[in-house]
Amino acid sequence: MDSTLREELERVFRDNGHIIEEKLIPECVSICKMYVISPEDFRFKVEAMNYKPSTTRSEISPITMETLSGVKTQIQQSLAKENAKRTQSASRGLNTAHVDRNKFISQMGRGFSNKAAVQPLSVKQERSEMENSWTPRSNVVQTSNVSFVGPPTDAEARRKRAYRYMFEKISERSESLDQLIDDFADLIRAHYNISEFGDPSSTTDGEITIVGRITHDAEAGSMSKLVEGAITIESSRMLSSGARVLLSLDPSIRIRGAVRGVGGFGLYPGAIVALKGKNGGGGYFLATEVLGIPPLKPSPAAQRLINHKTDPSTSQSPISMMVACGPFTTDSDIGYKPWRALLHQIKAQKPDVLLLIGPFVDAAHPKIKAGELEVSPTNLFRAHFVDPLQAFLVASPGSIVLLLPSVRDLTSTHVAFPQPELDEDVFNFNSRIHLLPNPARFTINDVSFAATSVDTLFHLRKEEYFKRGVEVEPLPTESYDLPNDAMANLCRHLLLQRSFYPIFPPPPDLSSEVNLDMSHFDDARMVDEGDLDYAPDVLILPSRLKQFSKVIHSTSTLNPSFLSKGTYGTISLGPRSAGTPLERLKVEVARLEVPTPASTSASTATTPAV
Repeated sequence: MDSTLREELERVFRDNGHIIEEKLIPECVSICKMYVISPEDFRFKVEAMNYKPSTTRSEISPITMETLSGVKTQIQQSLAKENAKRTQSASRGLNTAHVDRNKFISQMGRGFSNKAAVQPLSVKQERSEMENSWTPRSNVVQTSNVSFVGPPTDAEARRKRAYRYMFEKISERSESLDQLIDDFADLIRAHYNISEFGDPSSTTDGEITIVGRITHDAEAGSMSKLVEGAITIESSRMLSSGARVLLSLDPSIRIRGAVRGVGGFGLYPGAIVALKGKNGGGGYFLATEVLGIPPLKPSPAAQRLINHKTDPSTSQSPISMMVACGPFTTDSDIGYKPWRALLHQIKAQKPDVLLLIGPFVDAAHPKIKAGELEVSPTNLFRAHFVDPLQAFLVASPGSIVLLLPSVRDLTSTHVAFPQPELDEDVFNFNSRIHLLPNPARFTINDVSFAATSVDTLFHLRKEEYFKRGVEVEPLPTESYDLPNDAMANLCRHLLLQRSFYPIFPPPPDLSSEVNLDMSHFDDARMVDEGDLDYAPDVLILPSRLKQFSKVIHSTSTLNPSFLSKGTYGTISLGPRSAGTPLERLKVEVARLEVPTPASTSASTATTPAV
């Protein structure tokens, strides 16, 4: 039978213009027998695996052992999907015992004050409980001074944010990575009026324009940072079959459409770039010019004011906002002294908006890691945050509180990024405490905000390789305030890449700080109202790097650092009649003072950038 199958395989491939090496035929026979595939179907799978579109013609690459391994993997994945569907269909309609994990954790935090028994539930009962526990909360909060619009809170949106992590599929991750490249290709094609993009792996006589992702050459050894000679670029399957090739940068490389005075550009794994150059057949792509990614447009609110479409009668009173980022206690104790000191300022000043960014109960705290915590994380969170915040809202009826978690939060049941909001049951459905996902986009009085708890700036600083070059046609300086210092350039990476975390893969030694799930990366893209090209008016990026506040293009950026280091942020937002969001905003860094009987004030000053 093997000899018959072997002859049939050779005939099928020979009739279609393919030649299989003698050493590969036994493996082909083995795959056909193992998965009960006809030689003709097997040929189709091999051709699909090796299909390679080109700018001139489409061709099928030579068949190798790597090709056969890829075909076998695809077959296994297809079979696994079919088995999963059959298992799921077979399990529908069965009544199973169910334990509500969220309720169980909540009861643990209360010390089992209510002696609830765990009982089997029918599928109908389970669905009813889930619907009751996920009562939709409006994403709009209105007080006398504050109009807040947050992320959607309908059942479908919440279900999507609370995805199952640690179930990431390679196919879904690759599709997400490819989609990022294709989206930027469309953006760059329209901005520079480019007819088509080339394949960096194809030999060409003249220069071509390519779009791809910067990657680290795995064969370059164990170097943790990009260096010339170890940089590769990969394009999407749509643009060049996902080819990856070594990238060489011309010593006098030109930089087009970037910020004047920077004198170079930064590269890091995951960065999407547009390059001009050619592959002369030496196994690498030589880049002679970098095309700057076009900046984001001002937010819709700013655009409406620029176009004189705002009604002056809608002007509001100015509002104040405080921004504090965890950790909220020092490594030496678990008493939350910095947070208690800030509470004095909050109670005295009564800000209209209080934004708190996790971690609240930090899994990385030395005493928690050592097992020295004497109460449950839930009780600790309730004692230090929930109860004081409820009391603050009673004393300040015009204020709202926003909470954004961290992947290091023990109070969160989800530890992957992007991350859903905290469980609202802990707050007894207080309508003025709004829970945000991580990252989050929201609007306060027509000014758009964006925030995340991941220390993206530090990760970028660690991974960035800076290449000097010659500036060509830089951005006009009269349009925006364009700082070109190191911190501004790090923030600019996020804005230009339209992403809260543009690095891929994360640095190995810092990967636990982000727990990135690429298959759900759409929730980590810096989009607004479904448009890739609108910038936030305020971008909040807490980092262990030195605190700063500065304007980059049309966006006010703020790094308030961590409250455990004694700093937090303050934002003053003027009425709509004051002009554009940039003109209405005053963003500063405040330094915390430990309260004493004589003084409970905090000194406020704009902190210069590093």
